[in-house]
Amino acid sequence: MKHFILPANCSQQKLLDVIREINTDADVHGCLLFRPLPGHINEHEVCEALAPDKDIDCITSGSLSGVFTGNGKGFSPCTAQACLEILSYYGYDPKGKRVTVIGRSLVIGRPVSMMLLQNDATVTVCHTKTKDMSARCREAELLIVAAGKAGIVDETYVSPNQVVIDVGINTDENGNLCGDVCFDKVEPIAGAITPVPGGVGTVTSMVLVKHVVEAAERI
Repeated sequence: MKHFILPANCSQQKLLDVIREINTDADVHGCLLFRPLPGHINEHEVCEALAPDKDIDCITSGSLSGVFTGNGKGFSPCTAQACLEILSYYGYDPKGKRVTVIGRSLVIGRPVSMMLLQNDATVTVCHTKTKDMSARCREAELLIVAAGKAGIVDETYVSPNQVVIDVGINTDENGNLCGDVCFDKVEPIAGAITPVPGGVGTVTSMVLVKHVVEAAERI
């Protein structure tokens, strides 16, 4: 494993040079770029400079196109993939299920929605402009919450026997990790729910390792 640690005042060109070095280094099978980058860096340009076959967390347009077209190229976002891995592990088939996803980011919301569609789920995407969001969520059999706001989903958003996957990672007023779902209020109602911490995040780390291994095997 190689670490490329650059100072915060690193120039755009220097960072691009490092990315190009990674692209041509046969000993580097996958690259994870920690973001957000410093404000003076053009993050989009840096992400696009990475070769898609080494993009193990889907930060390039080339990788995202694979997710949206389902052509099998590139790697899916690790967190979005973790949601499907959890469902698979517990034998939950999304085929034909009513699914609501809260969040439309390119990191989780939209990719996981497309991946669920490829598994024949019927997907509704909610966001900050959605009217009567709680009602849309209660209609779902599977609810995936990736809003990025602590405790946005409470007992009014869920229905009995619903499966709830909490993707959020936040800190509460006491500095403790918490999700986007009010776990204590939702857990008694839902049929199944992932905790924070110890839920999606843990599986995400394992998906990242899996992607590195798959990248190495493709060479």
